[in-house]
Amino acid sequence: MEIWSAGLTFVLGLVGWIVRSHTAEVQRLSILLNKTREEVARDYVTKTEVHADINRVLDRLERLDEKLDRLMEVKK
Repeated sequence: MEIWSAGLTFVLGLVGWIVRSHTAEVQRLSILLNKTREEVARDYVTKTEVHADINRVLDRLERLDEKLDRLMEVKK
């Protein structure tokens, strides 16, 4: 009976150690994933930001085009 108890204790201890190590690994990976998400959000722009910037550039080009048209009309 003592051998059974010792063997069962050893097996349950081993299972507990494995579960604990896997839990720690999952927690570590979760932290790394969160850091990666933060870095991606910091380094890259969203579609909305890109569209806003492109629209600003296009507006400036339109105004420049209008000024060039007016300049060409004056020189005629």
